[in-house]
Amino acid sequence: MLADLGLSKIDELFAAIPAAVRLAGGLDLPDQWSEADLNDRLEVLAARNRPAGRMAPGSLVCFAGAGAYDHEIPAVVRSLSSRSEFVTAYTPYQPEVAQGVLQALFEYQTLVARLSGLEIANASLYDGAASLVEAVNMAAAATGRQLVLCSDGVNPRWRAQLRTFARGTGHEITAVPLAGGTTDWSTVPADVEAGAIVLAAPNFLGCLEDVAAARQLADRSGGRLVVCFDPVSAGVLRTPGSLGADVVVGEGQVFGTPLSYGGPYLGLFACRLQDVRRLPGRLVGETVDTDDRRAYVTTLRAREQDIRRERASSNVCTNQTLMAITAAIQLGWLGTDGLAEIALRSARAARYCRESLLAVEGVEASTDAPVLREFALRLPIEPETLLERLMEEGFLAGVAVREGFEGTPYDGSLLVATTERRTRAEIDSFVSALDKAVR
Repeated sequence: MLADLGLSKIDELFAAIPAAVRLAGGLDLPDQWSEADLNDRLEVLAARNRPAGRMAPGSLVCFAGAGAYDHEIPAVVRSLSSRSEFVTAYTPYQPEVAQGVLQALFEYQTLVARLSGLEIANASLYDGAASLVEAVNMAAAATGRQLVLCSDGVNPRWRAQLRTFARGTGHEITAVPLAGGTTDWSTVPADVEAGAIVLAAPNFLGCLEDVAAARQLADRSGGRLVVCFDPVSAGVLRTPGSLGADVVVGEGQVFGTPLSYGGPYLGLFACRLQDVRRLPGRLVGETVDTDDRRAYVTTLRAREQDIRRERASSNVCTNQTLMAITAAIQLGWLGTDGLAEIALRSARAARYCRESLLAVEGVEASTDAPVLREFALRLPIEPETLLERLMEEGFLAGVAVREGFEGTPYDGSLLVATTERRTRAEIDSFVSALDKAVR
């Protein structure tokens, strides 16, 4: 390698790396460890973790959300999704040997299309943030416009990723502020021409947004309406597609994937039929074989970015097969009634928890708008301090609202989420612990 590059020593290969970021002095590790000693050391380090859950020693009762949620995962979902046929399968480009995986992904697409209220869903993307980036890329390609109006109610990490990619694509990201917890579209000039209008419904602070108002702006500006939705909320709310969304994206971790620091996650993506040839990633279709039997294939392959790179609006050519199949199993197990029950139980827990917390002296609501299963509170102490104190009491109390909300009335709030797993006894104990921590 060095000879082909015209270099004489290995240090020259890394000369472009700035000295400030190079490791100085080597790693503080012993010269050699046996496998058994190394495993023992890793187990000691792992034991310091305090996971969200109920049973593990030192685990924390989870009231955190902000994009990742502590939902129940039935035993049947864990059992089926861990089968070797799904765990080891990856690229189903040879349909004659991948009918099972292809059918599972086709069913997943069907379920996501129903949840979103749109005609077409792909076979998943990496995570919700990646789905948003791809949706904006698709909208800009469809409209020929680079301006993106993005609500400040969108998850701040998703917004940050969108801005990062925009540095390469040239998209102009314009923020639309919140008022009372929901997007203030009146701040947008009447003559604006946009490629995409991005809204989260419910938004990051848990508030229910007016999708119809965003639809009116999209009609006026000529842009595609991109809605980031909470797929669990689809159990009780109208679908974004029925409210006028052109593209719907979301995070699918809530369907069968346990909380784990850093992932894995699952990007949901659905659009209208008019944009099917711009759809990023993999698409599975239903057909018949030479014997007229039902069969499944990866379809519209000519629109995929690895084939028509010069005309591509995306560089995504893969998907999250295992997480997508897991989501399909979870949704199939729940059914329409089961999903509605989870959404309703989560909403009822949120209402009870929010009213109980607002009864604590010094605690106030950060927003005025209605909420569903997540809500923001103002506290008489810093949220980071509260989180540390409640961790000692056995609670993961929420998420501190900081990044992406600097200088707004929501900066310094505590974002609290509930799921169907939170019992009345857990909520009562949480409220008591928060009251103690605040005082």
